[in-house]
Amino acid sequence: MTLPEHHPQRFILNNEVHARPPEMLAEPLRLSFLALLAGSDARAKEHALMTELAQRYGVTPPAADASHYSCDFGPFRIKWERHTEFTRYKFIVAGDAEDPFAHPAIALLPPEWVAALPGQVIAAAHVALQHNYAKPQDPEVISERIFGGNALLGSGIAGGLAVALTDFRVHQDGFSRILVRDSGMSRRQAGRMIQRLLELDTYRMLALLALPLARELGPQLGAWEKQLVEITGAMTAAEEQDEPLLERLTRLSAAIEASVSGTQYRFSAAQAYYELVERRIEELREERIQGLQTFEEFVERRLAPAMNTVRWVSARQGSLSERVARASQLLSTRVDISRERQNQALLESMNRRAKLQLRLQQTVEGLSVAAITYYVVGLVGYGAKAVKAAGVAVDADLVTGISIPLVAIAIAFGVRHVRRVVTGAHGPQPD
Repeated sequence: MTLPEHHPQRFILNNEVHARPPEMLAEPLRLSFLALLAGSDARAKEHALMTELAQRYGVTPPAADASHYSCDFGPFRIKWERHTEFTRYKFIVAGDAEDPFAHPAIALLPPEWVAALPGQVIAAAHVALQHNYAKPQDPEVISERIFGGNALLGSGIAGGLAVALTDFRVHQDGFSRILVRDSGMSRRQAGRMIQRLLELDTYRMLALLALPLARELGPQLGAWEKQLVEITGAMTAAEEQDEPLLERLTRLSAAIEASVSGTQYRFSAAQAYYELVERRIEELREERIQGLQTFEEFVERRLAPAMNTVRWVSARQGSLSERVARASQLLSTRVDISRERQNQALLESMNRRAKLQLRLQQTVEGLSVAAITYYVVGLVGYGAKAVKAAGVAVDADLVTGISIPLVAIAIAFGVRHVRRVVTGAHGPQPD
């Protein structure tokens, strides 16, 4: 049967659920785990180091575009996985030891190769997978023997098929320790359980990255809230203070938005990692061991308050941003209204000035008509006298008197016509 054309992403998306499968593990074994925070610029170096190590041991290197790689190097097995903001490595060695943490798997790796790994260690753990003896040992004895006497926490996992113990402490070698005793898990099940334990530790640390940021931001939010109270309190004062207040509020808003931009990713990531921690705990399917805290109890007691702090600071920051935005909008409206009033007063003043100028212009025009009339009538009088002197019987004074109203009317109409021509005759002209 011929199917219609496949979607370009169909096979990639389908295979995504099969990417990075857990290793199949069987006791006894020792495993060393590293999770390193590394930016995207470290991808090339990570790949180059894995390729170099594969060539040194004569095994197939990772593909050029690989983001995960698993291979048996002979003395040890490596699994490398690249994630969004961290990379994790698992080094696995088969076999048991009297003290499973005295000879960790990572000790078989070339020291210079391990030291060259890019990034910063955010989580590191040694895991020992052993057979669970018929007679369980006292947790106090186990603590004294391989956990340095630290208080242990743990539980039955995988529905009682194994026991997991840890102290969640970083020991002198820079690694924490997890002891898993198997009573019947399959190899795949053992791989899944150990991966969940390691992810629980890793995601716990990644979630806690937001806590120092939240603690640092708390006092700053308090200072910003105080500034906002001062500004909103001053908003009830005289209107001439509105524009300086708006400038202060704008600077405050810019500072808060810069803080939101710089912290939102970390706070959102912390919440996502915390949800992953809770999911991994559920997947462990814990059963209580008398006298020990379970993983769920430990996380709820230690991690939950930290995440509540992060959520509270994030919500407080968001609320402050919204309050500043509302205050800015209110003050901007007040400033706009104040400016409209000023503009209206300015227009009224300009209108009064225009009327005054018009009256002054009319006065000047009247004076101009009188002056021109005076000079024109004078010329008419001189003309009448000249005619009389030529022998024509003309009363020069009478002619001059009669010409006065005629000249005045003619000049008035002429001045009015000139004014209309100059102004373009737009709209009615005042009389």
